[in-house]
Formats: sequence, structure tokens, C-alpha cells
Amino acid sequence: MTYLRTNVYANGGDFSNSTILWYARGVAAMKERALADPTSWRFYGAIHGFDTDLWRKDGYISDLDAMPAQEQIGLYWNQCQHGSWYFLPWHRGYVLAIEAILREAIVRLGGPTDWALPYWNYFAPNENGLPPAFATRDWPDGKGDNPLFVEQRWGPDKDGKTVYVPLDQVNLEALTDPDFTGVSNGGDPGFGGVDTGYQHGGRPHGRLEGQPHDLVHVFVGGSNPADPLLPGLMTTPRTAGLDPIFWLHHANIDRLWEVWIRGPVSLGNPTEPKWLDGPESIGDHPFVLPSPDGTAWTYTPGEMANLATLDYEYDDVSAGAVTSAMKRRMERLREFAAPRSMKGITAMTSRRQNVEMVGASHRPLRVAGREEVRTSVQLNDGARRRVTKSFTAAEADAGQAAAPDRMFLNLENVRGLSDAVVFQVYVNLPEDANPADHPERLAGSVGLFGVTEATSADDEHGGAGLTFVLEITHIIDALHLENALETDALDVRILPVMHVPEEAQVSIGRVSLFRQGR
Repeated sequence: MTYLRTNVYANGGDFSNSTILWYARGVAAMKERALADPTSWRFYGAIHGFDTDLWRKDGYISDLDAMPAQEQIGLYWNQCQHGSWYFLPWHRGYVLAIEAILREAIVRLGGPTDWALPYWNYFAPNENGLPPAFATRDWPDGKGDNPLFVEQRWGPDKDGKTVYVPLDQVNLEALTDPDFTGVSNGGDPGFGGVDTGYQHGGRPHGRLEGQPHDLVHVFVGGSNPADPLLPGLMTTPRTAGLDPIFWLHHANIDRLWEVWIRGPVSLGNPTEPKWLDGPESIGDHPFVLPSPDGTAWTYTPGEMANLATLDYEYDDVSAGAVTSAMKRRMERLREFAAPRSMKGITAMTSRRQNVEMVGASHRPLRVAGREEVRTSVQLNDGARRRVTKSFTAAEADAGQAAAPDRMFLNLENVRGLSDAVVFQVYVNLPEDANPADHPERLAGSVGLFGVTEATSADDEHGGAGLTFVLEITHIIDALHLENALETDALDVRILPVMHVPEEAQVSIGRVSLFRQGR
């Protein structure tokens, strides 16, 4: 049987949609099971991440709970893959596994045997608000005990009362990246992430993971207005899997992987054995999840690569409206590349190119409140001239030469004690300009999903924080056309989108600029 995943907003996103009602009933059944049961709601949440203190504060664990055996904890818990080329295939298996457990519970309750998890496409018109079935305490089966409702969902606004995804902050620019696998030395991190082993919280994040994945997590979860350092469930990897909306968000991220595969620029999934066979093939932890009968299911990225072999599909795999970034990329490639297939064109600008630092700031930055933070990225004259030369070569030999260098702004060693932080980054704004009036100078938005763990000295990176990579090729293109690249420095401005409490201690170690090209 092929299961069909549909949009949660069918019939308005409320309980008149039977798929959502049965989802709620399946979630309720899983929530009734003990923490130590591998098919319970909380056990599955702990697979993504677990933190005793946070779980206690949020009421998801108490002294009355019997913990699983250490062998099971070691095998299953804290397993999510982030900052890795395994991000997409691991989460695809994770969603498939809980979907199977939910379906079995639903069938036992007399529900449909073809039930499939819905997805939340927050990019669809008028569908960026939290689906109504998740926003009410009541549901058709009872009063005040809706299993899809959670208290710890505070959204992006200061009052914590409205949950939605701000569409001026999230985008689909990841779909314009031709390469699945990126690089970790300052250039393109790729659509799917950088080549790693088993990675529970790495840096940097791939393009789709960084945007929209991370930002949706932070915007939906937010932080407690009464305690700014207490994150919403969705805000941090350590509690995200406990929120029922998590699974619909990840179904959409999974759908976007398929959209990219079918899109005009994709060069396809990795073919390296290390990716296909997964981290177990190189001596790391396997990808393993509990099945509906409690037995272990082990899988590999290669087994997750082709939707046609996985017995499910989506009702819509169109990209929707073409993004401004997609238009920019198409125009740039057509201008500097000979006529050929689009996949052939994108291959000319793929990751198999040199990466070189062009410049960097000289001192760390602190981000607090809603105040703008500025820094200057000092440019190396030789590297800057090589960027200019790439334009000159392309313009002199249009149709044969590769496109000019792609340019990437890195925010390195970002640390903090709150994941509920989003800021926008602008490059070379006119002095005293209102940033909202200059979208052409926006490098991108950054959400600090996972930064608290990455800041801890106990983290595998030893407290090195996270690194965020923003492609600013369009900005450098514009500066070249304005004859404004003959400069010693670029001005970079950081604008917090939400209030950043002082006690969050958010800092950026360095802002750097890299070229990727010939």
C-alpha cells in the first residue's frame, strides 16, 4: 500500500479533517504509555533529544517515572542528526518510524488502515499560522485535554500568545542550491549538509536545515515570557520531539527534500558509500529506531533516498511560488553559462571549487535586547581582487566561462544560553537607512536552534558554538555592478528580530567572508 501524506490545512486545519482527529487519538494512545516503553510518546521524543532539567520543568518527567535500561538509552536516545549530511535521511526514518507506531494505534482504535501523517506547509497562502486543531485545549473527544495542544508553544511575539511562522523571515532559497553535500571550510554548506560521521549537533547546518528548518523551530517554540531562558518545546532539540507539531514540520521538511530532487537545479543525492551506508559503515552509531512491536529497526541513508521505494508519497511536491533567490540564480547562470541543460549549468558552480577567505572582523560581538550590532569585515586585497577578476573573466567570455565566484558570509562561534533567538544580517546598508527599505542588502535570517547545547563545555565541540553560513552572492554581484567592490571593508549589521535577554549571553566570535570559485 502507498500511503498519502496530505496538507494539514485541508478542510481548514481543524478537527473536521479526520486525518488530524485520528492523529490526535494516536498521540493520546502513545502518551498513555510509560516512559520506558519504546513505543511511547516520551520515549520517541527522547530519541531526538533529552535533558532531565528541561523535561522536569516542562512536566514531562517526574520521580514516579521508571527510566529505560541504560542499554536502551544508549541505543536510542539523543540520536538526532544535525549539522550533517545525515540530517535529512535520519529524520526521514524518524518520521516513518513514528508514523508506523501511530498508524498501529489508530487501527487498534478502529481508525483507517491507510492513515498517514499530514504535513504543515507554512509557505502556502494563509497557512503560516498554527493549525487550529493544535491551538485549542478542547477536542471532539474531551474538554481541556487535547493531546495536540501544549503549553510550551509561545511563538515569535513578546507576549507569547500567538503562534505563527513570520513569512518575511523564512524562505525556500535552499531549493536553489545544486549540491546536496557542502563544505565546512566557509563555502557553500550544501542543500543537505556537510560530509560528517554520526553527528548529534554539528556545525555548520546545511541550507535546508538552516532555512527554513531551524527558524520554524525557534519561531513556533519561542520562550516563556515570564522566564526568557525557558524555551518552548520546539525551540531546542532537547525537547522538540515532544511537541505534536514537530512531526508535521518535519514531514514538510521531508517533502521539500523531494521538491528539491525533482527541481531544475538539483544534482541529486550523494552517491558516496559513506553516505549511502550511513555512519555504521565507518564504525559510528547506527541509525536505529523502535518498531511498533518494540524491536529495533536499523536503516541507512541509502534506504531513505528514494521516495518511490518507501510506500508513501505527498499530495503536492511543487515548490510553489518561485523565490526571488531562484530567479536571481537562474538569471545569473544563464548570463554566464553556455546554453545547455539546467543541471549541466549548475554543475559549473558546484562545490568542487576552491574556497578562500576574503576577509574577517577583528573582535567578538555581543547581541542583546533589540539593538543593532555592527561590525566591519576587513578585506584581504589579494582575495578581493580575485573576486573582481572572476567577474572580469565571466564578462569577457560569457557563454564559456564559469559564473563569477559565489560569496558566503560566515557567523562563526555563535554561543548563547537561549535557542529562542533570531536575527537578521545586512551587508553594506546605506548609512541611517531603514533596513526594511533595503531587502536587496539582506544576507539572511539566522535562528539559534541548538546553540545552548553547542555552547556547553560538555558538548562534543567543547563549547565552540555554532557557525551559520549565508550566501551573499547577490549582494556582491550588486556591489560589483555599482563599482563598489574597490573597498577595504564591508559593513555588517546584526538586527535581533525578537528581544534577546542579557542573561542569554549571545555572542558571535567572528564574521568572515569567503569566496568559492575557480
